Amino acid sequence: MPLHLSRDMASGSDPRHPVRRLLRGARSWVDGHPYLLLTYRLGIGLLGTIIIVVGAVLIPLPGPGWLIVFLGLAVLGTEFASARRVGAFLKRLMTRVWAWWRARREHRVSRSA
Repeated sequence: MPLHLSRDMASGSDPRHPVRRLLRGARSWVDGHPYLLLTYRLGIGLLGTIIIVVGAVLIPLPGPGWLIVFLGLAVLGTEFASARRVGAFLKRLMTRVWAWWRARREHRVSRSA
């Protein structure tokens, strides 16, 4: 995996990341207003689902279809544990596939040289 990709993935998972702090603050504000909790969860669920559907529609077209699906999964993962587990699984899978791809490519280059 390229160094910058590993670094970006690690910085995005850092709890001190500014976006994570902002989302944590918004969530704590909602927790302080229990009547908003159901509305907040429904809004997050609806937004994440819409993003996933748009990404799924874009998958056969050239462009970032899968990336948009993963973004929708990340949005759902902020509120729902099952989506968070699926996102973590996909992150591990992507890391393994990327390592396999690089090893395969390096093997081909060293074999042809």
